[in-house]
Parts: sequence; C-alpha cells; structure tokens
Amino acid sequence: MNKPDFKILFVCMGNICRSPTAEAVFLKKLHQKAWSHKVKVDSAGTHNFHPNAPPDERSQTHARKRGYDLSQLRARAVVERDFEAFDLLLTMDWDNRALLEERCPAEHSHKIRGLDEFLQTSQASVIPDPYYGGEQGFEDVLDLIEEASDGLMQFIAKKAST
Repeated sequence: MNKPDFKILFVCMGNICRSPTAEAVFLKKLHQKAWSHKVKVDSAGTHNFHPNAPPDERSQTHARKRGYDLSQLRARAVVERDFEAFDLLLTMDWDNRALLEERCPAEHSHKIRGLDEFLQTSQASVIPDPYYGGEQGFEDVLDLIEEASDGLMQFIAKKAST
C-alpha cells in the first residue's frame, strides 16, 4: 500500500463532537475527489475523557442528516507520536491549541494550526463546542467544518502542485 502524501489530525477536547465531525466531513470530501489514498485523516482529543467511545449521538444525528457517517469513529487522546506522525494538527479552539502547544516538541510546533484558518467566508475564530448547547450548535459546527474543509482541500491541492 502506498504511503499517504499528507497526514492530518483534527483535535478538540474530548474527541466526541467537533474533531470526529471534521474527520468524517473531510474524509467524504477526499473520497469525492478520489484523494483518499493521498491523505490520511484521524481525530483525537486533548483530554482522555471518553476513551474508545463513539461520537456524541447528537453529532452523529446531525451529521447523518447531511450524509456523513460518524458511527465507526472512536474517541482517543492525542499521544506524543502524533506530533511526529502528522503533517497538520488542526485544533478547534484556542484552548485545544494551547494544550497542544504545551505538549508539542519544538521541532513540530509549526504543524499546529486552527481549523478556522481554512474558513473561506465565515469570520469565526474558532469552531465552537456544541456539547453544552442546543441542537443549533451542532448545525453551526457542521456549517463551519464543511466550509473549512473546502478551504483545506484547496490548501492540499496547492501543496501537491508545488
């Protein structure tokens, strides 16, 4: 099997809402472009609150309505080898980013970025945590992740052409 050209890790706090949603959305976009073999995608949490648990049922329900399947994903925490193994570690908010930056070896710190950096029109500075909010929060997260995923696809296309 060929080694992927690029490896991306999506990171939120518990790896049951935002980061598995981002993983599933981005995987579908990769599949649609036939790039699944070129880009490896995973997700993890800064905290090990839900080891091996499926994504939050609300995240799964809202994602399923848009054609994304989160059911096979399982929560895990970021581990030290992730900093070396992935080309990009994309955080959902400033707390996630700060926690990763604290743990990250200096030679890999350039890999940590916010997923919001890939938004194309939205002015959000984070992908907000919908866990304690209402149903609309899960829809808002999907909107932002879909938009950022489009920007991330463009970023990867440019990187591949250089």
